This record gives sequence, structure tokens and C-alpha cells, in this order.
Amino acid sequence: MTRLSVNINKIATLRNSRGGDNPNVLKVALDCERFGAQGITVHPRPDERHIRYQDVYDLREFVTTEFNIEGNPSEKKFVELVLANKPDQVTLVPDALGAITSNAGWDTITHRSILTDLVGTFKSAGIRVSVFVDPDEEMVEGAKICGADRVELYTEPFAAGYFDNRQKAVLPFIKAAEKAREVGLGLNAGHDLSLDNLHFLKQSIPWLDEVSIGHALICDALYIGLENTIQMYLRELEL
Repeated sequence: MTRLSVNINKIATLRNSRGGDNPNVLKVALDCERFGAQGITVHPRPDERHIRYQDVYDLREFVTTEFNIEGNPSEKKFVELVLANKPDQVTLVPDALGAITSNAGWDTITHRSILTDLVGTFKSAGIRVSVFVDPDEEMVEGAKICGADRVELYTEPFAAGYFDNRQKAVLPFIKAAEKAREVGLGLNAGHDLSLDNLHFLKQSIPWLDEVSIGHALICDALYIGLENTIQMYLRELEL
């Protein structure tokens, strides 16, 4: 089974745009769980332009499905936040400072030393560690050498090429996924996945452990409602 983790950053963006507490991030997270989501993902950034660090503490107390915190571990405050909250999973993402959204995976060869240290720190606290990588077999192998439990494949290139030639677009992801399975890594995927392309990705890589989806899912929910949207995404993950 491939689990659906809903990234609720966009809910926090909407809240922050007006001030106050509407929509309430915690309530939305709990509603996502109630509607069938098997996990909640947050990606706090140093400027707290969407998820705030306090949100993470609030969510940790009440989220009962898998809790996944994404972010750049070069920020000491992020490492401290993760260790204080002990989520089920931490996903290490090499965000550039000020980037609108994640736009590349780790070079697990160049950054092997720092990633190995960070993975060890989080795993010693009982936290599963996933490393965000491009669909590159060498980067997948590098994540394994660093001690990671899983990789998350950065799927924006797949989404961008899906309508032109979906078979070509998915091919590097199949190869990277096969490498992950070969070396014993769990497999996650995320970025620009949607109702258009999710089922084909799942068909192509049926052993996917988890997908993390936020932007498209929240956009769909504006039209068809959050509960219906989550149910539709779950159906796309069925073979």
C-alpha cells in the first residue's frame, strides 16, 4: 500500500496572508486524518512564511497518523525542532535560502559527510530518515551509504514531462526506484503530483511506500472539497 501524506503548508500560507487563525492548521490536519489521509507533512522554513515552528509543536501533540517534517538540516533551528518533536519521519531537503519551493534533490556524494552525520543524529533519536533526491541511481546509492532509511524522489520533472510523453518522463524514476529497492531503501515521492499523474506513477512504481502531496491537493479541494479530494487521491493510489 502506498500511503498518502498531505502537506498542509498551503493551509498555513492562507492563514498567514490575513493574520489570525483562519483556517486553523491543526483542525485541517485532523480533518485530513479523519477523511482518510495516512500522514501529515509540514515543511517549515526559516522565514516561517507558511508553517511556523510553533505549528509543529501544536501538531505533534495531536496528529495520530504518520507525522513527517521536511526541511533543510543546515539550519540548526530545524535540527533542534525535529529532535524536540520526534516525528515518525524527517525528510532532509536541500532548500536554497529564499526558494519559493523545493527545486532539486541532494547531491549525496558531495554532501556525504554532513548527511551521514545528520542521518546518524536523527536515527539515534528514533526518527526514520528520508533523503530528498533527484531520479539518479548514483544519488540513491549515495543516500544508502549515508545511512538513510528511505529516499524521496523529486517528481517535478516527471510532472513537467507527463503530458508530452509520460513513458519517457517516468523512466528515470523507475530506474531510481529499482535502485532503491535493490539497495534496501524505502521509497517516497513528492512534488507536483496530482490527480492527472498520480495513478500512472503508482502503476509504474507499485512498491512506492508514500507520496507527499500538498499544492495540487489543496487547489483541488477549493473546487470539490477537502474530504472528496482526499478520497479521490486515495483512489488514484489503488492498483
